[in-house]
Amino acid sequence: MTMKTEYDIVIIGGGLVGASLACALGGQDLSVAVIEAVPLSDSRQPSYNDRTVALAYGSRRIFDGIGIWDDIEQRGIAAIKKIHVSDRGHLGKTRLDCVDQNLDALGYVVDTRLLGAALAEKLASFDNIDVLCPASLVSMQTDSDQAEVAIEYNDEQLTLQTQLIVGADGVQSAVREQASIASMQFEYAQTAIIANVSTERPHCNIAYERFTDTGPLAVLPMPDGDNEHRVSIVWTLKDSQVEAIQALSDEDFLDALQSRFGHHLGRFTRTGERFTFPLTLRRAKEHVRERLALIGNAAHTVHPIAGQGFNLGLRDVAVLAQVLVETQTGNRDIGALENLQAYADWRKRDQWRVIGFTDSMVRLFSNSVTPLALARNIGLVATDILPPLKRLITRQAMGLSGKLPRLARGLQLK
Repeated sequence: MTMKTEYDIVIIGGGLVGASLACALGGQDLSVAVIEAVPLSDSRQPSYNDRTVALAYGSRRIFDGIGIWDDIEQRGIAAIKKIHVSDRGHLGKTRLDCVDQNLDALGYVVDTRLLGAALAEKLASFDNIDVLCPASLVSMQTDSDQAEVAIEYNDEQLTLQTQLIVGADGVQSAVREQASIASMQFEYAQTAIIANVSTERPHCNIAYERFTDTGPLAVLPMPDGDNEHRVSIVWTLKDSQVEAIQALSDEDFLDALQSRFGHHLGRFTRTGERFTFPLTLRRAKEHVRERLALIGNAAHTVHPIAGQGFNLGLRDVAVLAQVLVETQTGNRDIGALENLQAYADWRKRDQWRVIGFTDSMVRLFSNSVTPLALARNIGLVATDILPPLKRLITRQAMGLSGKLPRLARGLQLK
């Protein structure tokens, strides 16, 4: 059988963001290849250690527009109905509630593996999408008329011709590196520890964001399992503290976590495997070039505070998909820089807003200087008692502010 070697779009990276873009373009009059090293689909039974992702309400709308939300929901989610924000050792608090927004949830928590399986199943239903896996990028080149991508696929080298290359290959993006696109970068000197933890009391669909002197501690509701109440934690520590915390026994780790979080959920009774990753702020200085576009973590990486990272990347997907479909419908060149610039310009404000919000929150709440501590607690109280301010912050966190593309309004591209 002769392999197809010409596509309108080649997406490098078939993880959650790359696969979401491919699904958004499914059924359109565009041929798409997805290049990915690791299959999304996984037939294993759910594990206690499965990683999770927090989806903002706006991301639910995007998945609604793609036509995949019902499948995601059926596989198992935990709704975030309330968010409790506090500053350890201080009285200031802010409470956000979906009822105040006339919605059934502010967001949702889902296992990344289940989300990946839903995306993989959806991808398989489209005739215009080819997933080449396991495959990896070897080289690429672009010119004014077309682009060429050399990949390693099934132990052979294959060359694909395309109108557009999309880099969706994560933080260490090979596409960004091969294109020699520079990045603005800042190391926070912090590391996040991620684990799933069982609790004595039910979470009641409340997410907690607790600021500490080492960084934020997020506690997110998960679906209960095996007669246990479960939450997912993202605990930010200074780099110098991580080794000692990771060396603790499970019992001592839970005690340390308890002392930082308190007893809102009773005792922490069990922990799964602990994962770590260093925290960096990064934004590519160019998101588009002739025949090239970057999305997701290939374009920007933010601090996990407020769970904005994946949701920011999914909004990239929604905008780029709309720009590409509208460009193709108008019989214009989808890879031309002048047309891709519409995507970059549209996304710029949202990206800088999220970067500014997350970065300033980390810096403000990691500082123990008394005047700053007083000011931020006054800010928390003010947010809690001033409905217009609370609504503004809540809609930003849900991904519902600014100019929204069709998918982010729950609408199909056409």
